[in-house]
Amino acid sequence: MNGPSEGGPLAGLRVLDLATLFAGPLAATMLGDFGAEVVKVEHPLQPDPSRGHGPSKDGIGLWWKLLGRNKRTITLDLSKRGGRDTLLRLAADADVIIENFRPGTLEKWDLGWAELSAANPRLVLARVTAFGQFGPYAHRPGFGTLAEAMSGFAAVTGEPDAPPTLPPFGLADSIAGLATAYAVLTALRARDRTGEGQVIDMAIIEPILTVLGPQPIWYDQLGHVQPRTGNRSANNAPRNTYRTADGSWVAVSTSAQSIAERVMRLVGRPDVIEEPWFATGADRARHADVLDGAVGAWIGERTRDEVLAAFEKAEAAIAPVQDVRDIMSDPQYQALDSVTSVDDPELGPLRMQNVLFRLSATPGAIHWAGRPHGADTDAVLGELGLTTAEIGQLRAEGAL
Repeated sequence: MNGPSEGGPLAGLRVLDLATLFAGPLAATMLGDFGAEVVKVEHPLQPDPSRGHGPSKDGIGLWWKLLGRNKRTITLDLSKRGGRDTLLRLAADADVIIENFRPGTLEKWDLGWAELSAANPRLVLARVTAFGQFGPYAHRPGFGTLAEAMSGFAAVTGEPDAPPTLPPFGLADSIAGLATAYAVLTALRARDRTGEGQVIDMAIIEPILTVLGPQPIWYDQLGHVQPRTGNRSANNAPRNTYRTADGSWVAVSTSAQSIAERVMRLVGRPDVIEEPWFATGADRARHADVLDGAVGAWIGERTRDEVLAAFEKAEAAIAPVQDVRDIMSDPQYQALDSVTSVDDPELGPLRMQNVLFRLSATPGAIHWAGRPHGADTDAVLGELGLTTAEIGQLRAEGAL
């Protein structure tokens, strides 16, 4: 069972995924989706905890089926001599290693950058941690939730008179996973010029800070601290969620002036367009009570389908607030094949998110869902040149 590299734009790229849970493994998944050969390395007795996160079916974790797709799975105990030596042999033929141990852990096992780069000077080592490789917090344990709190995300999320709100999913980890995949490709592009690999220091607290926008520069230049505004925006209005007559919800956005004007004409309040304060998004936001009242009242008298049809006809921006049941049958997602079907030998057909984007000439693909713990150990090590006897010896030592 060889990697899914044939034909993909990352064909021939070899990645060792040593990370657990979400940010690092997600980066490896994204590389595998576009043709990289990814080998997932897990502890023999302590597999990636994502295998047990969330609901399972027949004792098989479903989140792992998504996160582990397009990866071959092997086991190695890196703290044992045999595991360390085997990883160095794997590293010698790899392009990328992704890990998320606390700083100093690889060094404790004599697997730090000095040893890895000696084994393979062209190697790119992506180190994904909560707080980065240095600084006063570097050695603290950390998860994406802490990044969501530290970055300012929680402080601006929620209603003004309610507590700061954390997301009910791995937001910071997911953003860091995307950023790590980007960082890996950037480092590989640099290697094309220099012939040498390098270390990527990815702190999960940083990518989410970037996507939160200009808060630091606002504070630096104006002393402005963004408050919690619920679903409203300080930059435009009307912008909110509104309940329809049949109990559904829709979201409306008016980031463009022309869209704001269309919405107010549609809901029967063209008079407000002539108000001096309607001319800018920020001024409209300061009159959100008036605008939300008009839009909310109009929507509240109509069913969701009526509202969506009227907004579409008026070329005004709207979307239904959907849960996963709606998403699975949404015609736009269906047209894009955003949720696709994957055959799995353990569970049969599975539906999961498709690859992240479409390339016209070299598209990505899902070749298989997450495989059982250690399923490919013997095959991968055999391809590395280890004999059956050597693999058996490593297993007897507890290194596999």
